[in-house]
Amino acid sequence: MVYCLGIAVIDFVFHCDEIPTKATKYKANGVNTAVGGGATNAAIAIAKLGAKVDLASRLGDDAFADLITTKLRDEGVGTSQLHRSQNGQSSYSSIVVDQSGERQIVNFRGDALTDRTDWISPSAQTRAILADTRWPTGMHAAMKIAKERNIPGIIDVDTPFDECDLSLASHLAFARPALAELTGTNDLEDGLITAAQNGQWVCATDGADGCYTLKNGQLMHIKAPKVEAKDTLGAGDVWHGAFALALAQGRPEEEACQFANITAALKCTKIGVAKGMPDRSTVEKMMNGTQT
Repeated sequence: MVYCLGIAVIDFVFHCDEIPTKATKYKANGVNTAVGGGATNAAIAIAKLGAKVDLASRLGDDAFADLITTKLRDEGVGTSQLHRSQNGQSSYSSIVVDQSGERQIVNFRGDALTDRTDWISPSAQTRAILADTRWPTGMHAAMKIAKERNIPGIIDVDTPFDECDLSLASHLAFARPALAELTGTNDLEDGLITAAQNGQWVCATDGADGCYTLKNGQLMHIKAPKVEAKDTLGAGDVWHGAFALALAQGRPEEEACQFANITAALKCTKIGVAKGMPDRSTVEKMMNGTQT
């Protein structure tokens, strides 16, 4: 069982020839509505990989909250930890994906949502907790629970993180730009060494390049498999979900990174976030023939 905490969003995804750059009308070749957000996509990825997962997220008291809850249940994600705030507004996004799979996102993060944390309660079967940085107060509470239970507490570190106490986590998984912003350097090795000063395990994800971590104080590159990318939307979130699941199942970090790299790469080969997520057997088959 994995417990994910963070933002849940309804995404309106438009597929266009190119990313809009002018104040004019653009024709969409297709459109779909999906549930998204860092922790949410991670939770769906975990469910697709055949594991149990609960999502803790703050919703409003609106039709978007109903839609988010229904879609999560349809994907096999536990919804008992969704908190609805009376008179609150749920989060939603407009996303444009171009022909190469690159995307542009405009997100409303919700309004009048609770800042209480007393409802955050992972089950006794939880073996890892993953949180994104969109709700720092909740993230702090979740990481403290992971520390008390002596299970992995993983933060998906992306900007903004100004109000986040990253020292509470056992594992920090940075997006590469977030690592550079935190440490003030674009040098991966120096950045990871600086980020690991509190004794935590650290890595930086870098899209199709896989991820980087430290081994015996030296930079280690864990490569991702080469694929023909059709849609990169949500790939980083899928990576974090797969990584958290691998840790929950007792895999060492290096192997967990490899598992996550493959899961995220396979997701990119299909259009749609949830629709593109692979199952466990597909990932394991590729993993058995992948070198790091």
